[in-house]
Amino acid sequence: MNSTHHEQEETSQVGLRHRRSIRLGRWRRLGLQLASLVAAVALWWAVTALNWVDPLYLPSPGSVLDALVRSNSCYPASESSSRILCGEQGYFMWEHLLASFRRIGVGVGCAIVLGPLVGFLMGRSRWVNSLTEPYLNFLRALPPLGYIGLLIVWFGIGDLSKYWLLFLAAFPPIAISTINGMRGIRADRIQAAESMGANSWQITTHVILPSTLPDILSGIRIATGFAWTTVVAAELNNGIPGIGGLAYVSGTQLQTALTIACIMVIGLCAVALDTALKYLAQLLVPWHGKAS
Repeated sequence: MNSTHHEQEETSQVGLRHRRSIRLGRWRRLGLQLASLVAAVALWWAVTALNWVDPLYLPSPGSVLDALVRSNSCYPASESSSRILCGEQGYFMWEHLLASFRRIGVGVGCAIVLGPLVGFLMGRSRWVNSLTEPYLNFLRALPPLGYIGLLIVWFGIGDLSKYWLLFLAAFPPIAISTINGMRGIRADRIQAAESMGANSWQITTHVILPSTLPDILSGIRIATGFAWTTVVAAELNNGIPGIGGLAYVSGTQLQTALTIACIMVIGLCAVALDTALKYLAQLLVPWHGKAS
Protein backbone atom coordinates (compact mmCIF):
# COMPACT_ATOMS: atom_id res chain seq x y z
CA MET A 1 0.00 0.00 0.00
CA ASN A 2 2.78 2.45 0.93
CA SER A 3 4.63 1.78 -2.30
CA THR A 4 1.46 2.28 -4.33
CA HIS A 5 0.72 5.56 -2.52
CA HIS A 6 4.30 6.69 -3.10
CA GLU A 7 4.04 5.90 -6.81
CA GLN A 8 0.79 7.88 -7.06
CA GLU A 9 2.44 10.88 -5.39
CA GLU A 10 5.39 10.69 -7.78
CA THR A 11 3.03 10.50 -10.77
CA SER A 12 1.09 13.51 -9.48
CA GLN A 13 4.28 15.50 -9.00
CA VAL A 14 5.49 14.61 -12.48
CA GLY A 15 2.16 15.72 -13.96
CA LEU A 16 2.30 18.98 -11.98
CA ARG A 17 5.84 19.71 -13.17
CA HIS A 18 4.77 18.95 -16.75
CA ARG A 19 1.83 21.39 -16.55
CA ARG A 20 4.08 24.06 -15.04
CA SER A 21 6.59 23.50 -17.83
CA ILE A 22 3.86 23.92 -20.45
CA ARG A 23 2.60 27.15 -18.84
CA LEU A 24 6.15 28.48 -18.56
CA GLY A 25 6.75 27.69 -22.23
CA ARG A 26 3.59 29.55 -23.21
CA TRP A 27 4.60 32.63 -21.20
CA ARG A 28 8.08 32.57 -22.72
CA ARG A 29 6.62 32.33 -26.22
CA LEU A 30 4.23 35.20 -25.50
CA GLY A 31 7.09 37.30 -24.09
CA LEU A 32 9.19 36.61 -27.18
CA GLN A 33 6.32 37.62 -29.46
CA LEU A 34 5.71 40.85 -27.53
CA ALA A 35 9.43 41.69 -27.60
CA SER A 36 9.48 41.11 -31.36
CA LEU A 37 6.46 43.41 -31.78
CA VAL A 38 8.05 46.16 -29.66
CA ALA A 39 11.28 45.87 -31.64
CA ALA A 40 9.43 46.12 -34.97
CA VAL A 41 7.50 49.23 -33.85
CA ALA A 42 10.69 50.79 -32.49
CA LEU A 43 12.49 50.19 -35.79
CA TRP A 44 9.52 51.63 -37.69
CA TRP A 45 9.53 54.71 -35.46
CA ALA A 46 13.29 55.17 -35.85
CA VAL A 47 13.15 54.94 -39.65
CA THR A 48 10.38 57.55 -39.87
CA ALA A 49 11.91 59.81 -37.18
CA LEU A 50 15.20 59.95 -39.10
CA ASN A 51 13.32 60.69 -42.38
CA TRP A 52 14.94 57.77 -44.15
CA VAL A 53 11.66 57.18 -46.01
CA ASP A 54 9.25 59.79 -47.35
CA PRO A 55 6.14 59.94 -45.09
CA LEU A 56 4.01 59.51 -48.21
CA TYR A 57 5.34 55.96 -48.48
CA LEU A 58 5.84 55.14 -44.79
CA PRO A 59 4.11 57.37 -42.24
CA SER A 60 5.14 57.20 -38.60
CA PRO A 61 3.38 54.98 -36.06
CA GLY A 62 1.92 58.13 -34.51
CA SER A 63 0.41 59.17 -37.84
CA VAL A 64 -1.17 55.75 -38.31
CA LEU A 65 -2.58 55.85 -34.78
CA ASP A 66 -3.91 59.36 -35.42
CA ALA A 67 -5.59 58.15 -38.63
CA LEU A 68 -7.15 55.26 -36.72
CA VAL A 69 -8.50 57.58 -34.01
CA ARG A 70 -9.68 60.11 -36.59
CA SER A 71 -11.57 57.42 -38.50
CA ASN A 72 -13.58 56.69 -35.35
CA SER A 73 -14.33 60.26 -34.28
CA CYS A 74 -15.95 63.48 -35.48
CA TYR A 75 -13.93 66.58 -36.41
CA PRO A 76 -14.39 69.96 -38.18
CA ALA A 77 -14.16 69.85 -41.95
CA SER A 78 -11.66 72.76 -41.79
CA GLU A 79 -10.50 75.43 -39.39
CA SER A 80 -12.79 78.03 -40.97
CA SER A 81 -15.80 75.75 -41.39
CA SER A 82 -18.49 74.84 -38.88
CA ARG A 83 -19.32 71.64 -40.78
CA ILE A 84 -18.57 68.48 -38.82
CA LEU A 85 -17.27 65.30 -40.45
CA CYS A 86 -17.50 61.90 -38.80
CA GLY A 87 -15.26 58.96 -39.64
CA GLU A 88 -13.98 58.38 -43.17
CA GLN A 89 -16.09 58.35 -46.34
CA GLY A 90 -19.14 59.13 -44.19
CA TYR A 91 -18.78 56.16 -41.83
CA PHE A 92 -16.80 55.34 -38.72
CA MET A 93 -14.21 52.62 -39.16
CA TRP A 94 -16.18 50.24 -36.94
CA GLU A 95 -19.13 50.73 -39.31
CA HIS A 96 -16.88 49.86 -42.27
CA LEU A 97 -15.74 46.79 -40.35
CA LEU A 98 -19.29 45.69 -39.52
CA ALA A 99 -20.30 46.04 -43.18
CA SER A 100 -17.44 43.73 -44.20
CA PHE A 101 -18.35 41.26 -41.46
CA ARG A 102 -21.93 41.23 -42.70
CA ARG A 103 -20.81 40.41 -46.23
CA ILE A 104 -18.46 37.72 -44.93
CA GLY A 105 -21.25 36.32 -42.76
CA VAL A 106 -23.69 36.01 -45.67
CA GLY A 107 -21.20 34.63 -48.20
CA VAL A 108 -19.41 32.20 -45.88
CA GLY A 109 -22.69 31.31 -44.13
CA CYS A 110 -24.19 30.09 -47.39
CA ALA A 111 -20.99 28.13 -48.10
CA ILE A 112 -21.17 26.53 -44.63
CA VAL A 113 -24.70 25.36 -45.39
CA LEU A 114 -24.14 24.09 -48.95
CA GLY A 115 -20.49 22.99 -48.79
CA PRO A 116 -20.94 20.03 -46.41
CA LEU A 117 -24.10 18.91 -48.24
CA VAL A 118 -22.34 18.83 -51.60
CA GLY A 119 -19.24 17.25 -50.08
CA PHE A 120 -21.37 14.61 -48.38
CA LEU A 121 -23.11 13.72 -51.64
CA MET A 122 -19.79 13.59 -53.50
CA GLY A 123 -18.27 11.43 -50.79
CA ARG A 124 -21.19 9.00 -50.70
CA SER A 125 -21.82 8.65 -54.43
CA ARG A 126 -19.12 7.89 -56.97
CA TRP A 127 -21.16 9.02 -59.96
CA VAL A 128 -22.02 12.35 -58.26
CA ASN A 129 -18.34 12.79 -57.48
CA SER A 130 -17.36 12.01 -61.08
CA LEU A 131 -19.85 14.54 -62.41
CA THR A 132 -19.07 17.43 -60.07
CA GLU A 133 -15.39 17.05 -59.14
CA PRO A 134 -14.02 18.73 -62.31
CA TYR A 135 -16.24 21.79 -61.74
CA LEU A 136 -15.28 21.98 -58.08
CA ASN A 137 -11.56 21.82 -58.88
CA PHE A 138 -12.01 24.39 -61.65
CA LEU A 139 -13.74 26.78 -59.24
CA ARG A 140 -11.09 26.22 -56.59
CA ALA A 141 -8.33 27.11 -59.04
CA LEU A 142 -9.90 30.39 -60.13
CA PRO A 143 -8.64 33.56 -58.40
CA PRO A 144 -11.49 35.79 -57.18
CA LEU A 145 -10.27 38.74 -59.25
CA GLY A 146 -10.68 36.55 -62.34
CA TYR A 147 -14.46 36.45 -62.17
CA ILE A 148 -15.44 39.48 -60.09
CA GLY A 149 -16.11 41.44 -63.31
CA LEU A 150 -18.51 38.74 -64.53
CA LEU A 151 -20.33 38.74 -61.19
CA ILE A 152 -20.78 42.51 -61.43
CA VAL A 153 -22.23 42.11 -64.93
CA TRP A 154 -24.64 39.43 -63.69
CA PHE A 155 -25.62 40.84 -60.29
CA GLY A 156 -24.67 44.52 -60.38
CA ILE A 157 -22.23 46.45 -58.19
CA GLY A 158 -24.33 46.10 -55.04
CA ASP A 159 -23.90 43.66 -52.21
CA LEU A 160 -25.35 40.71 -54.14
CA SER A 161 -22.26 40.39 -56.33
CA LYS A 162 -20.07 40.62 -53.20
CA TYR A 163 -22.07 37.88 -51.49
CA TRP A 164 -21.58 35.66 -54.54
CA LEU A 165 -17.85 36.38 -54.70
CA LEU A 166 -17.31 35.51 -51.04
CA PHE A 167 -19.51 32.42 -51.35
CA LEU A 168 -17.57 31.16 -54.36
CA ALA A 169 -14.30 31.78 -52.51
CA ALA A 170 -15.43 29.88 -49.41
CA PHE A 171 -17.41 27.02 -50.96
CA PRO A 172 -14.60 24.86 -52.48
CA PRO A 173 -12.46 24.51 -49.31
CA ILE A 174 -15.48 23.42 -47.25
CA ALA A 175 -16.75 20.95 -49.84
CA ILE A 176 -13.29 19.45 -50.44
CA SER A 177 -12.61 19.13 -46.70
CA THR A 178 -15.93 17.32 -46.30
CA ILE A 179 -15.02 14.92 -49.13
CA ASN A 180 -11.62 14.23 -47.54
CA GLY A 181 -13.32 13.59 -44.21
CA MET A 182 -15.73 11.15 -45.84
CA ARG A 183 -12.90 9.29 -47.52
CA GLY A 184 -10.98 9.08 -44.24
CA ILE A 185 -13.73 7.24 -42.37
CA ARG A 186 -12.55 3.79 -41.32
CA ALA A 187 -14.67 1.02 -42.82
CA ASP A 188 -14.57 -1.04 -39.62
CA ARG A 189 -16.51 1.70 -37.78
CA ILE A 190 -19.37 1.53 -40.28
CA GLN A 191 -19.29 -2.26 -40.31
CA ALA A 192 -19.37 -2.36 -36.52
CA ALA A 193 -22.41 -0.07 -36.47
CA GLU A 194 -24.14 -2.22 -39.12
CA SER A 195 -23.40 -5.39 -37.17
CA MET A 196 -25.18 -3.88 -34.16
CA GLY A 197 -28.30 -3.19 -36.25
CA ALA A 198 -27.83 0.52 -36.95
CA ASN A 199 -29.81 1.88 -39.89
CA SER A 200 -28.55 4.37 -42.48
CA TRP A 201 -29.71 7.41 -40.51
CA GLN A 202 -28.03 6.18 -37.32
CA ILE A 203 -24.81 5.41 -39.17
CA THR A 204 -24.87 8.90 -40.69
CA THR A 205 -25.53 10.74 -37.43
CA HIS A 206 -23.44 8.60 -35.06
CA VAL A 207 -20.53 7.48 -37.25
CA ILE A 208 -20.15 9.49 -40.44
CA LEU A 209 -20.92 12.98 -39.08
CA PRO A 210 -18.70 12.77 -35.96
CA SER A 211 -15.88 11.33 -38.06
CA THR A 212 -16.23 14.03 -40.73
CA LEU A 213 -16.91 17.01 -38.44
CA PRO A 214 -13.23 17.78 -37.67
CA ASP A 215 -12.47 18.04 -41.40
CA ILE A 216 -15.57 20.17 -41.99
CA LEU A 217 -14.55 22.59 -39.23
CA SER A 218 -11.02 22.70 -40.63
CA GLY A 219 -12.46 23.53 -44.05
CA ILE A 220 -14.64 26.27 -42.54
CA ARG A 221 -11.58 27.75 -40.86
CA ILE A 222 -9.63 27.77 -44.13
CA ALA A 223 -12.62 29.09 -46.07
CA THR A 224 -13.21 31.95 -43.63
CA GLY A 225 -9.58 33.01 -43.85
CA PHE A 226 -9.64 32.87 -47.64
CA ALA A 227 -12.92 34.80 -47.79
CA TRP A 228 -11.51 37.45 -45.45
CA THR A 229 -8.51 37.92 -47.73
CA THR A 230 -10.96 38.25 -50.62
CA VAL A 231 -12.96 41.03 -48.95
CA VAL A 232 -10.77 43.75 -50.48
CA ALA A 233 -11.40 42.33 -53.95
CA ALA A 234 -15.11 42.11 -53.17
CA GLU A 235 -15.17 45.78 -52.15
CA LEU A 236 -13.14 47.23 -55.00
CA ASN A 237 -16.35 48.46 -56.62
CA ASN A 238 -18.95 50.25 -54.52
CA GLY A 239 -17.34 48.87 -51.38
CA ILE A 240 -18.21 51.78 -49.08
CA PRO A 241 -19.01 51.10 -46.32
CA GLY A 242 -16.49 48.29 -45.98
CA ILE A 243 -13.02 47.96 -44.49
CA GLY A 244 -11.62 46.63 -47.77
CA GLY A 245 -13.29 49.43 -49.71
CA LEU A 246 -11.89 52.00 -47.28
CA ALA A 247 -8.38 50.56 -47.64
CA TYR A 248 -8.67 50.73 -51.44
CA VAL A 249 -10.13 54.26 -51.59
CA SER A 250 -7.65 55.67 -49.08
CA GLY A 251 -4.81 54.16 -51.09
CA THR A 252 -6.01 55.77 -54.31
CA GLN A 253 -6.24 59.10 -52.46
CA LEU A 254 -2.67 58.72 -51.12
CA GLN A 255 -3.87 58.59 -47.51
CA THR A 256 -1.10 56.18 -46.62
CA ALA A 257 -1.55 56.38 -42.84
CA LEU A 258 -5.23 55.47 -43.15
CA THR A 259 -4.41 52.67 -45.60
CA ILE A 260 -1.90 51.16 -43.15
CA ALA A 261 -4.44 51.51 -40.32
CA CYS A 262 -7.00 49.61 -42.43
CA ILE A 263 -4.45 46.91 -43.24
CA MET A 264 -3.67 46.48 -39.54
CA VAL A 265 -7.35 46.24 -38.66
CA ILE A 266 -7.90 43.68 -41.43
CA GLY A 267 -4.93 41.63 -40.23
CA LEU A 268 -5.92 41.74 -36.55
CA CYS A 269 -9.49 40.74 -37.39
CA ALA A 270 -8.19 37.84 -39.48
CA VAL A 271 -6.09 36.60 -36.54
CA ALA A 272 -9.04 37.01 -34.17
CA LEU A 273 -11.38 35.12 -36.51
CA ASP A 274 -8.93 32.28 -36.97
CA THR A 275 -8.30 32.01 -33.22
CA ALA A 276 -12.03 31.98 -32.48
CA LEU A 277 -12.67 29.25 -35.05
CA LYS A 278 -9.74 27.23 -33.70
CA TYR A 279 -11.13 27.25 -30.16
CA LEU A 280 -14.65 26.61 -31.44
CA ALA A 281 -13.38 23.49 -33.20
CA GLN A 282 -11.72 22.34 -29.97
CA LEU A 283 -15.04 22.75 -28.15
CA LEU A 284 -17.13 20.99 -30.82
CA VAL A 285 -14.74 18.09 -31.50
CA PRO A 286 -12.77 17.54 -28.29
CA TRP A 287 -12.10 13.95 -29.33
CA HIS A 288 -10.19 15.00 -32.45
CA GLY A 289 -6.54 14.07 -32.23
CA LYS A 290 -7.06 11.73 -29.31
CA ALA A 291 -6.58 8.00 -29.48
CA SER A 292 -9.73 6.17 -30.44
